Amino acid sequence: MSVKTRQIDSTADRRKFAKVPWVAHQSDPRWVPPLLADVLDTLNPRKNPFFEHGTAALFVAERDGEAVGRITAHTNRLHNEYHKDKTGFFGFFECIDDQKVSAGLLEAAEAWLRQQGCDKALGPESFSTNEELGLLVEDREGPPMIMCAQNPPYYPGLLEAAGYEKAKDLYGWSYDVGEIPEEPLKIAKAVEKHPGLTVRQADPKNLERDIHIVRDVFNAAWSDNWGYVPWTDSEVRHAAKVMGMIIKPEITAIAEVEGKPAGIMVALPNINEVIKDLDGRLFPTGLLKLIWRVKLGRHKFRSARLFLLGIKPEYRGSVLGGLSVLLYVRAHRGGQKLGIKFGELGWTLEDNEKINAGIQFMGGRLGKVYRIYGKDL
Repeated sequence: MSVKTRQIDSTADRRKFAKVPWVAHQSDPRWVPPLLADVLDTLNPRKNPFFEHGTAALFVAERDGEAVGRITAHTNRLHNEYHKDKTGFFGFFECIDDQKVSAGLLEAAEAWLRQQGCDKALGPESFSTNEELGLLVEDREGPPMIMCAQNPPYYPGLLEAAGYEKAKDLYGWSYDVGEIPEEPLKIAKAVEKHPGLTVRQADPKNLERDIHIVRDVFNAAWSDNWGYVPWTDSEVRHAAKVMGMIIKPEITAIAEVEGKPAGIMVALPNINEVIKDLDGRLFPTGLLKLIWRVKLGRHKFRSARLFLLGIKPEYRGSVLGGLSVLLYVRAHRGGQKLGIKFGELGWTLEDNEKINAGIQFMGGRLGKVYRIYGKDL
């Protein structure tokens, strides 16, 4: 049977692109189908602010008319301006266990990236390091988590057979919401007494304002990290809209010193708990179920992901050096109030020794490894 890889751009083909995971993951009982409406919005240049500074091409691989693989190739102007390189990216990679199919997809993406003047390909990134990225290459424990990669175990082999090598590993840390260890608790209590320090929850009624604060701290705290891409105003507004339904103030925190933002913590309930049985569909009844479970609070989340925790550089290494510990403790206490039993912290960079040591100090243990692959073009 012949396989054809082609670039797509029609609405019908985008729906075909969005449904490929149902083919690739059909034998995985743990897989959580994404909401098709969310995927289509992400791919839509009129709805996703990524396209204000990025361009993308979508490809599907078809066998006898059935889509059996997909991939995007994209460029990110903000990344290349900040890092002063010519890196291109691939993402949304899904494929049956067939090396010929994956090779055709990757070759199509690479050819497009070369046409854009790129000399290196990195991925999977969908569409940036601020979104879902990497392949799950080690899964020790924990449920599939919100905005984290889920993939069959053969995916890494498909990339490696096409000449891709590890560029960076990202860690997901498992955390049980039980008793807070004694030493972190002592540090948190001491930091809370610092003059001028206030720590408050995010305000759902002023979410865009607070996410702007998160953006400012993020852009200061993460700017030296591998793969960092600045978070734009448009992306902030988009994030406020997306997070409005699922955010739980109890597991958020904004730390300010003398009224100036110093640190942030944002954890999100694991929405995978409430969307798995929707099978990707919001209509005719999925949206009502989602509102009932999340907006009206009928579902009690058991797991969450600590998505962001960062301190501005000027507040590190002083008496406020323990501020990150205080924010971890706030996340723990908020999770307890909500009835959350398990968390995934991260991702973190494999070589960020201070952050990783801090998570272990809080009682975290390495649960998952997500891998970014690279290849010279």
